[in-house]
Amino acid sequence: MTIEFKGRVAIVTGAGGGLGRQHALALGARGARVLVNDFGGARDGSGGSSSAAEAVAQEIRAAGGEALANDASVTDFAAVQAMVAQAVAAWGRVDILVNNAGILRDKTFAKMDLADFELVLNVHLMGAVHCTKAVWAMMNEQKYGRIVMTTSSTGLYGNFGQTNYGAAKLALVGLMQTLALEGAKNNIRVNCLAPTAATRMTEGLLPEAVLAALKPEAVVPAMLVLASEDAPTRAILCAGAGAFEAAHITLTQGKWIGQDAQAPERLAAALGEVMDRAGETVPQSGAAQGASEVAKATAAASAAGPTP
Repeated sequence: MTIEFKGRVAIVTGAGGGLGRQHALALGARGARVLVNDFGGARDGSGGSSSAAEAVAQEIRAAGGEALANDASVTDFAAVQAMVAQAVAAWGRVDILVNNAGILRDKTFAKMDLADFELVLNVHLMGAVHCTKAVWAMMNEQKYGRIVMTTSSTGLYGNFGQTNYGAAKLALVGLMQTLALEGAKNNIRVNCLAPTAATRMTEGLLPEAVLAALKPEAVVPAMLVLASEDAPTRAILCAGAGAFEAAHITLTQGKWIGQDAQAPERLAAALGEVMDRAGETVPQSGAAQGASEVAKATAAASAAGPTP
């Protein structure tokens, strides 16, 4: 089965270069009408220019596709609303949103200014919130939507010197988890992509031989699957160098410890058992944790028998 997007309208943020550019080009090549968004700033978010987005839009048009350029900052909700209105005015709808825009302000937490922490959160997290909010009502009304959040292995597993970036990227997973639940009834599927790719964002961070294997194009198949009509929902798909994995947030089987005065000591003694990953599950909603805990408490009370 060929994945194609004929008749679909896509918005890709941060699409003036690197991974976003590849996403936009691939969607355009497979029939989507693409609004190419890029603020045109430097890797740290400074500056701004419309030339990067326009160049990619021209590439799509030169290949026979339809594309528009937009230079809104995803941190500006009014500008994001105008961006969505631009797509709707031209093509009548928005079916696909790829939240790809991001910046880096890397430093160890001890040396990091709070302003740099807040800015990275603002671009990655609130930028995705702004773009998603701007299309959410429309996607519910048309009963179709595909939203891809760009998370990261840094958010999932940590990376030295990137507390701000990691916090923002894992927050996008939390955003995805609940949006997927809320959008399910109207065929809105929301997923996360965790790419490993050599782009402007990774210059100077990885050896040249590694960078050569991590071409942004290798990540694109995962995005196309997550943006497609048959996409899963609530998936965290990892991709790099032609390899693909799925990440999961799991819950161990755990153990009932109780809640009396000696519970902390018993928990410390049983911590290995509580953290044992054998039989771990992937909860279908946050309520599953509470349900599991109440079930254990009920079973413990039942085993203890009636209170004398």
